[in-house]
Amino acid sequence: MTQNAKRKPKAKKELYIEYREAVLDCIMYLVDQGFVQGTGGNVSVRAEGEDIIAVTPSQREYAELTPKDICLVDFEGNPVIDNGLRPSIETGMHLSVYKHREDVNAVVHTHQVYASVFAVTGEPIPAIFDEVSANIGTKIEVVPYGLSGSQQLLENITARLHTRMNCYLLQNHGALCLGINLAAARRAAELLEKAAEVYCRALGTGKTVSSLPAEIQDLLDKLLFAKQDGEIQRKKEKVAK
Repeated sequence: MTQNAKRKPKAKKELYIEYREAVLDCIMYLVDQGFVQGTGGNVSVRAEGEDIIAVTPSQREYAELTPKDICLVDFEGNPVIDNGLRPSIETGMHLSVYKHREDVNAVVHTHQVYASVFAVTGEPIPAIFDEVSANIGTKIEVVPYGLSGSQQLLENITARLHTRMNCYLLQNHGALCLGINLAAARRAAELLEKAAEVYCRALGTGKTVSSLPAEIQDLLDKLLFAKQDGEIQRKKEKVAK
């Protein structure tokens, strides 16, 4: 190529590789932490300014994946790029989150152990640490059971999204963690596990477990909602430009 020759612009499908790499990096981190086992659990991220997500494929060992194995689908679940793999069976769950929570740009679904303890006991986790509540919300609720990938599970999750929490326990299943980006969603999963483990051990002592004062819980919720509103406003301003 001569010095004056113009480079061809990258094809649109190549521009999504950064999102696919980020999803793969996130799922492998969760595997390393023991939050995801085998092919269970999934991760997605929304492409900036588009109704497109990069999401982990279905029934594939994550350690064997490359970035190009990460699927791309639009908000109707249609493939954007055909890489020969089916997106996660729970892609519909991810898409429903994006459609009903404008502040969310990343979704992490895990089967982490201590959070799963409360998912099978049906016990919500109260506000016991301020840094947890500041990032997740003041109450980590249990979403009623629905079979993986089913319309019932999707509807059960969608019905709870109005609470604006960044983590939910899925009854007899696992956890769902949300964030304005993948780092925030991953951090939510980590904070959830901290709260779940401490709460589980504290209950085991037989002593009363204290929660944060109500006024602190209210303050932390307001701060969390303000951050979410800020992200929604950022998106609106970007569209308006």
